[in-house]
Amino acid sequence: MKPATLHVVGLGPGDAQCLTPQARQVLQEARCVAGYHLYMDLVPPELLEGKRRISTGMRQEAERCAAAVDAALAGEPTALVCSGDPGVYALAGLALETLEARGLAGVVPFAVVPGVPAVCAAAALLGAPLMHDFACVSLSDLLTPWETIVRRLTAALAADFVCVLYNPRSHGRPEHLAAALALARNYREPHCPVGVVRQAFRPGQTARVLRLDAVNPEEVDMLSLCIIGNATSRALGPYMLTPRGYERKRRAGGAAATPPERGRKAAGPTAEPNAAPQGKAGG
Repeated sequence: MKPATLHVVGLGPGDAQCLTPQARQVLQEARCVAGYHLYMDLVPPELLEGKRRISTGMRQEAERCAAAVDAALAGEPTALVCSGDPGVYALAGLALETLEARGLAGVVPFAVVPGVPAVCAAAALLGAPLMHDFACVSLSDLLTPWETIVRRLTAALAADFVCVLYNPRSHGRPEHLAAALALARNYREPHCPVGVVRQAFRPGQTARVLRLDAVNPEEVDMLSLCIIGNATSRALGPYMLTPRGYERKRRAGGAAATPPERGRKAAGPTAEPNAAPQGKAGG
């Protein structure tokens, strides 16, 4: 039988209104839908009716991708669903790696259906925190060594990027967010705004803008996302704003202006905890 297309589908943050028309159409046409069981719950029920479902648990990403490839290879149009966007800490890469390892790249048709990433959903609730350059860093060391995470976050903070922290804290690695915030305090003023969003566009949604020196890691979990501002970011009531630079350009008479240098604030404690415990993977 001729292989069918394997679509890796981004569901967005979870609200059905955030599901793209393309994702909805692919799910309607699929005969098999595979995904992490909590993400399967985000699919509108009418899009799952009459379809074969492959639902797996946390840390079974490889098994999930293999089952989805098997279904597509057998001729079933298959949708492998992910929260957010499939290419951001999700399964687009692993699905391609699975096809590559089995010699099926180019044999099984493959397509990625983009979704609203968690970072964009969180930013929308905060106002405009990402109007200038930003970097996303996952604090989960399940697949990346903690030392590598620290090195990347340090570089992003030192370069004055707005820093987005995915997978900020879990029961298995409760100290990682505290370590990241301690590192941020070496490069940011105490009043630097930090946006903390939990369950964006899902029931129980919360969005807060706090000072860097007021963030309590105990109030953050794996369902949260943190956005640390840059040198120009500021809080505007319940919102967070990172200026794009239009006002600076106006003051300069329309000429491009060079942003101020931003270096290491002061020497501080290392961000590396005593141990690097296992945490949950995001996406």
